[in-house]
Amino acid sequence: MNFRTLALALALALPGAALAEHTYQVTGPVVSSTADSITVKKGSENWEVARGDDKTDVKPGDKVTITYTMTATEAEVKPAKADKADKGAKKEAAPAASPAASPKK
Repeated sequence: MNFRTLALALALALPGAALAEHTYQVTGPVVSSTADSITVKKGSENWEVARGDDKTDVKPGDKVTITYTMTATEAEVKPAKADKADKGAKKEAAPAASPAASPKK
């Protein structure tokens, strides 16, 4: 069996592995814990991580390593700003002042 055949066989056998989310970790002492989140002290910052299905009993002072993922729940899109060339074209398109608006001599 050559390498390509083996790679294809693994990809078909383990489709979830190719779609797995990237995971991250934070390690430190627990600052606080609720049913919905765990707050860990990392350096001088507190990191609050929402709890999913894991309901491990942790108490302030316990040292933990939390594995988590980042998943977007919503994306708000704002149009990109126009570049300077576009702005210049808009200024040139503005109408000239009418002769009636000019001061009389």
